[in-house]
Amino acid sequence: MIAGTTHIVGAGLAGLSAAVQLVRQGRKVVVHELARHAGGRCRSYFEPALGLTIDNGNHLLLSGNKSAIAFLDTIGGRHLLASPDQAEFTFYDAASDKRWVLRPNDGPLPWWIFSRHRRVPGTQARDYLALGNLLFASEADTVTQRISSHNDVYRKLMHPVLLAALNCDPAEGSAKLGGAVVRETLARGGNACRPLFAPNGLGPALVDPAVRFIRENGGAVRFDTPVRGLDYADGRVAALKFVDTTLTIAPRDNVILAVPGWVARTLVPDLKVPTEYRAIFNAHFKIAPPADMAKITGVVNATTEWLFAFDDRLSVTVSSADRFNETEREPLARQIWSEVAKIAGLGDALPPWLIVKERRATFAATPQQNALRPSAVTPWVNLHLAGDWTATGLPATIEGAIRSGESAAELAMKSGI
Repeated sequence: MIAGTTHIVGAGLAGLSAAVQLVRQGRKVVVHELARHAGGRCRSYFEPALGLTIDNGNHLLLSGNKSAIAFLDTIGGRHLLASPDQAEFTFYDAASDKRWVLRPNDGPLPWWIFSRHRRVPGTQARDYLALGNLLFASEADTVTQRISSHNDVYRKLMHPVLLAALNCDPAEGSAKLGGAVVRETLARGGNACRPLFAPNGLGPALVDPAVRFIRENGGAVRFDTPVRGLDYADGRVAALKFVDTTLTIAPRDNVILAVPGWVARTLVPDLKVPTEYRAIFNAHFKIAPPADMAKITGVVNATTEWLFAFDDRLSVTVSSADRFNETEREPLARQIWSEVAKIAGLGDALPPWLIVKERRATFAATPQQNALRPSAVTPWVNLHLAGDWTATGLPATIEGAIRSGESAAELAMKSGI
């Protein structure tokens, strides 16, 4: 029997991932996107204030992100991400003005922790072995209930890594989600930890090729088409309501809702979603970095948390950044630049800059909020959920978003037969 059409609401990475999976199987797909562009919180755009194309957020992919890598391979974007031959992470301590490079060995047996030249200075192998406690966390545990926060492995490695992954202080963050991050990356060795860097932006690598792939394989991506509501009848979604029209959903059609959680809550009756969100801000400086500068630098004891070196700019990411929501931008830019200039060995003069604040960047990955994440399955037989806020088993990451799209696509294929 011929399968129906799957209507995907939202062209962020979750929606694009679902669409790619479906058109690969020869399914009919229509993506409806509110905005005039795809990508959601992961996109590139030209910023007139800088005269540069920038990403709206600095997102990090690792070689262990299997779903993201497979997605890139499918859409033809893998070659647009650069990766070092080995896993290396440069760190800088603003308090001591010291630098070091973390160098996990390739295989899963972590012999690197026994080499003082590969681990965080001043740490011991036993400090890293204790991280295994995260792998056995309960749903209610916070990170610091499972591992000690009183050593330099935590202060100079796990705190910055998990702060970025969870987008909340690890002291309140879910140990279950933190353990999932460790299990899929550091615990699998350096082969799973190589950073993937998009020198030309995430949009050209992850978003534009996905839209092109969907269209070339018979799918449709429609921009500037906001869905204002869903009609329900007889245990299924019966129609999509747009601004000035209603689209009837045929008996074998499916709907994948791939919108932010707070939007999904307005469209789906009694839907339980995370209710607390955390901000992220990015500071972009139009200046070429030194040629020998690391592409990504983790920073501790500073406002700057992660520093990304692009060919034409330096970009800083600060997570769990609600404390800066009302801060004036220029003083904040000057403060951050003073740190960046010292790290990069550049002059004190403030270059052209831009600060982009996203107040609801991700849900707060605490145990309480993690418990509110719904599965992809809903009480309506033809309605499925996707998004990094759904129960992916990971924090709100690119990998989680792509996996959620895959899960929703699988449900749509099963229910649309």
